[in-house]
Amino acid sequence: MAKTRQETLTELRNHTDPFDVVVVGGGITGAGVAREAAGSGLRTLLVEQKDFAWGTSSRSSKMVHGGLRYLGSGHIGLTRQAVRERQRLMKEAPGLVDPMPFLMPHFRGKFPGPRVFQTLLAVYDKLAGVRTRERLTPAETLQWVPGLVNNDLISASRFTDALTDDARLVQRLIAEAKRDGATCLNYVAASGITRDADGQVTGIDITPEGEPAENSIHISSKRVINATGAWADRLQKQGPHENPLHIRPLRGSHLVLPWQRLPVTCAVSLLHPDDGRPVFAFPWRGTTVLGTTDLDHKEDLDLEPSITQAEVDYLLKVSSKLFPGSGVKAHDVLSSWAGVRPVVTSGEGKSPSEENREHTLRSHNGLVSVAGGKLTTFRQIARESLVAAFEGDSSVLRDDRAPVFTAPPEAPKNTTFSKLTWNRLKGFYGHELSSMLAGTTHDYVEGTTTLWAELEWACTHEQVIHLDDLLLRRTRLGLVCPKGAEKFLPALRQRCQPLLGWSDTQWQQEVDRYRALYRQSYSLPTTGAA
Repeated sequence: MAKTRQETLTELRNHTDPFDVVVVGGGITGAGVAREAAGSGLRTLLVEQKDFAWGTSSRSSKMVHGGLRYLGSGHIGLTRQAVRERQRLMKEAPGLVDPMPFLMPHFRGKFPGPRVFQTLLAVYDKLAGVRTRERLTPAETLQWVPGLVNNDLISASRFTDALTDDARLVQRLIAEAKRDGATCLNYVAASGITRDADGQVTGIDITPEGEPAENSIHISSKRVINATGAWADRLQKQGPHENPLHIRPLRGSHLVLPWQRLPVTCAVSLLHPDDGRPVFAFPWRGTTVLGTTDLDHKEDLDLEPSITQAEVDYLLKVSSKLFPGSGVKAHDVLSSWAGVRPVVTSGEGKSPSEENREHTLRSHNGLVSVAGGKLTTFRQIARESLVAAFEGDSSVLRDDRAPVFTAPPEAPKNTTFSKLTWNRLKGFYGHELSSMLAGTTHDYVEGTTTLWAELEWACTHEQVIHLDDLLLRRTRLGLVCPKGAEKFLPALRQRCQPLLGWSDTQWQQEVDRYRALYRQSYSLPTTGAA
């Protein structure tokens, strides 16, 4: 039987043997490090100050792709690595990372032209080792995307990348790491790194949420990997350091619409008429998402980021440009999200879109700090970080060909699930799927593809500490349902409150907290709620 959270914390307080590595940060990079470390037989601890995937890793654009912009800029090695990781993830985790057709329309006299773009796609396909590109006629384009603007439309380029649920990807990695022996805890902050007289890391102090600093727990380890994303420079500055990371937080915001209001079956890209940036409309979890923006984020990083009215207007403008007959307005929006990208900057005064998105490592006296990089290449970033932590000794790592994900069970012969639903469940839960479905009914949350069993499993097995953990990250009901899934709160209380062990007072406190959070950071700005 799995240990409770309190049992795990008590064990850590009484634990004297050192960990081989401590990972700080429970986003995609930290989860990837924990998974590779535990899979390599290393004694691993991961702590996250808020919830798993609380930051950028639940608020990305959900795309697992090689990055055509990098290829266009001449970063062939980075693109090769990314497209090969994309192919690997689609093969290992179908239902979690799935192929998505992308369509770039070409208009007379507008950049990019079809010949140039098809040449770029030919290189893209060659690097991936698979051909997906196709040039469509205007008529074929409108079959793929009914309602697309067709004035001066001369053709379109279709190719394939992939899409994921980023928060579930993080959760699956954490489940795999725990299966291999890692200890992973959310809402536990790294309150300080300890060092010896020579400045070498000797351990880290951690403090669970709600406890005073004097109740911190000391963890012994010679290696700490700082994978805290936009917060990476904070931990790096604790103690002596060389060549510190300079983080430029950049905000990317998105709008979520009912699919019926903007029915797309593939990702459609258009260069925004104001600044020439690529903006996408793509299907996700039964909705259509519009995104993204790319702006300096100057607000407090410890607060949930929020979309601004200017960003709402920016995204709705490209919607009206792409789909002039849709008539999409602000009042159609189901929800929004804003993520902060931890871009490492050289401080050369570049515009946000000109900043390099490659990851950067800094290693000094046992502390490895990593920031930047792509969702797609988390595994390679994790392995590089671990090699740096072990001072270049790659022999500590398992074979590079070892699978990230263990195989999930096959569908039972008498299953009532559709093939699509079973595929998603396999991707989301992997080796835990049979346990998740055991001993419970398999009814759906009304009007969604989410099972009540998924919510109940999250309450008992996925460290749900707050209601927003459940509705915004373990599931996405708060994003894809109207008003943050408000209508389901009574049923949630009946089914989930006993599993969480919350009193009536705590339940109401969590509901109030969630409603305030949703209004602040996942709906539209008050002035834009037309």
